Amino acid sequence: MKEVEYFYAAHSAFAYLGSARFRAIVAAAGRRIAHRPVDLRRVVAEAGAVPFGRRTRAHAAYYFGREIERWSEERGAPWLGRIPTHHANDITLPNCMLIAGLVRGIEIDDLAHAMLEAHWRDDADLADRDTLAAIGRGAGVDPLPLLDLALSPEVKTIYQANTDEAIRRSVFGSPTYFVDGDMFYGQDRLDMVERALRKPYAGVWPPA
Repeated sequence: MKEVEYFYAAHSAFAYLGSARFRAIVAAAGRRIAHRPVDLRRVVAEAGAVPFGRRTRAHAAYYFGREIERWSEERGAPWLGRIPTHHANDITLPNCMLIAGLVRGIEIDDLAHAMLEAHWRDDADLADRDTLAAIGRGAGVDPLPLLDLALSPEVKTIYQANTDEAIRRSVFGSPTYFVDGDMFYGQDRLDMVERALRKPYAGVWPPA
């Protein structure tokens, strides 16, 4: 089955807002999701973007306030109405738990969605092992083997490789989708992802 590549982080607001719609689009196209969890903070820094903590108050209020508010309503994806309490915590463990699921051959679509939803709807601390265990059980997976594997050299190597690949392929942030090599950045491009799965756009990415 052909795949749609999905570069994202487990704590990403806009990955959460697009998650359900993205999954529906991919399923309707008869494809599967190729999950590529990345170190989003490094990806954003390498892309040359100003770190979140250094952006102006107006910029933060718009992109991480009003935009989320509108898209939450548009997508039917409820949120806290503010940045989650633990949003600045380390994101290695949840991202690597997802990768551990892939290593063990587990379907992680539900788990990835559950992490995003728990963080943005329920204020979950994704850096907390017990919280992740509860999210995993709620998503129908046995979380302990994944958590035990998450910080292994094998999984960390994949995490590093995903991040390096994202940077090499000009990923700017989360979520970023690739349909047969064509890049679509942001959940607000999901209508274009849907169209590309039916009929590819003219031109090529990256440009020659």
